[in-house]
Amino acid sequence: MSVRLKLSAITLDCPDPLALAAFYQAATGLEPHPRSNAEFAGLNREDGLLLGFQRVDDYRAPNWPGQTVPQQLHICFEVGKDLDEAEARLLELGAGKPEHQPHDAARARVLTDPAGHPFCIVAG
Repeated sequence: MSVRLKLSAITLDCPDPLALAAFYQAATGLEPHPRSNAEFAGLNREDGLLLGFQRVDDYRAPNWPGQTVPQQLHICFEVGKDLDEAEARLLELGAGKPEHQPHDAARARVLTDPAGHPFCIVAG
């Protein structure tokens, strides 16, 4: 008998779940989970996937690309063809842009969310 796993949630550690959920909601347009609170906030995708954010005491942001505090997770988002526009919007929302960019800038860029998690935007 084979078992198939269906991804149902991705959860990020952070110091402020509601603030990080607000960043990703503005960036993705996902709907907030109705029971979001200061300890755990979530965003729902139409297919049932939950993007969650859980409060962690003494949270330490990843040190990317270094490994002093490893990145722990890396998320990629397809943003269409205009990476410059997507990057500008995300920076406006509070994302950061690390100096180290390992990809061809016309294809993908690494940004960090307000809690320091690295993520890529990729030309679709």
